[in-house]
Amino acid sequence: MPTAVTAIAPAESAAARAYFAASFTFETDCWDVHASLAEGADFVLLDVRSPALFAKGHVPGAISLPHGKIIASKMAAWSAETVFVVYCAGPHCNGAARAALRLADLGRPVKLMAGGVTGWIDEGFALTSKG
Repeated sequence: MPTAVTAIAPAESAAARAYFAASFTFETDCWDVHASLAEGADFVLLDVRSPALFAKGHVPGAISLPHGKIIASKMAAWSAETVFVVYCAGPHCNGAARAALRLADLGRPVKLMAGGVTGWIDEGFALTSKG
């Protein structure tokens, strides 16, 4: 008798491969962001939470830009090819997805950092409260 997990069969391997391979074009994880920041990041990291939360603690190297403030005039500071990585509080927050949508609507390349601040801390990485 199938369980709740197996009652719907898993996707065939080719479909699963396509799905999971595509997911990496949409998101990255905290570990890869941390390693890339240490090597000299080729992206701009945006903390899309409120300025108050950013001030309390954020990923080192991040820029504070709340998702509601992502507009064409603010994004003009970066070239059209600039890759943005966005994060918010964590899996319980959809701010990063909102930011990614706004950036995509502006034609900007974007990835979401899965886990956000919660994931960053869970990986054992430190936050900073410095600019």
